[in-house]
Amino acid sequence: MKPNIAFVTGGYSGESVISYKSAITIENNVDRQKYNVYKIDITSQGWWYVADGDQRSSVDKEDFSITDNGKKINFDAVLIGIHGTPGEDGKLQGYFDMMKLPYTSCDAATSALTFNKRYTVAVAAFAGINVAKSLVLIKGKFGNLEEVASQLHFPVFVKPNNGGSSIGMSKVSNASEELGAAVEKAFKEDDQVLIEEFITGREFTIGVFRSKGEIITLPFTEIKTKKEFFDFEAKYTPGFTDEITPAQVDETIAEKIRATAKKVYQVFNCGGVIRIDFIYNEAKGEPYMLEINTVPGQSEASIVPQQVKAMGWTLKQFYSALIEDALRNKRI
Repeated sequence: MKPNIAFVTGGYSGESVISYKSAITIENNVDRQKYNVYKIDITSQGWWYVADGDQRSSVDKEDFSITDNGKKINFDAVLIGIHGTPGEDGKLQGYFDMMKLPYTSCDAATSALTFNKRYTVAVAAFAGINVAKSLVLIKGKFGNLEEVASQLHFPVFVKPNNGGSSIGMSKVSNASEELGAAVEKAFKEDDQVLIEEFITGREFTIGVFRSKGEIITLPFTEIKTKKEFFDFEAKYTPGFTDEITPAQVDETIAEKIRATAKKVYQVFNCGGVIRIDFIYNEAKGEPYMLEINTVPGQSEASIVPQQVKAMGWTLKQFYSALIEDALRNKRI
């Protein structure tokens, strides 16, 4: 008997548009010969089961069940495809934990921690992982920006402390001319703003997942953007960025990236697939972790699908591996 899998998409934030793009790739590649897959669209207006023909019916939140053709369906596991809240910040994971439902992502605690960029780098630094110096501004609770600027070396990146997809992000080279506008822009997306010192080097991003108890690193990607930095437009607009997969690097550099990525996965007790962004500082010969994305994009423009193909797997094999790992957790 095939397991029933709930594939959740949508979300409550502006990142839902990316979730729906990821949903297309996932739906086209999940193995329906192995699994009964039911699409669940989670929005601020309601939670909906989306049947063929886009017919919608409400999800029963009491036990996270649906009714399909008059039959009640309970699920064996959840395939999470929501970027942003509530699928990436731990809220949905906490709900599924109460339902005793396994899922294809990090747990509630890890998701909540890594969604907060400042907490993420603090934990990483404590574990001996290289990170950039940074500080956080809380709306209405910080002093003047001149005092803030005096604590950091410029240029810096200014970005919402919670969230992903590089929404609301800016690079600031001149504190007196640019910092105020960048902070204001980031505050439109979040009540906390992270200001992080710029690290010179090559930018790499690597997917990591667990299968059959083994932590596996995907062939990683070098990011070379035609813009000043890898922002939302550069990520999702064709032509702005060259994504070289696999990255063309010396094996000594490659091994440092892979080893650090595995360490990050272990330190943060990750689950499912994550993507970690690094800057490799050539002067120091060390990778610096920028952030962790616990529900990385799966759209045609996204990096993890590129890396899966570079490893020699099909996306169908990959999504099956994630689902099987979640089902294994249920059996345990």
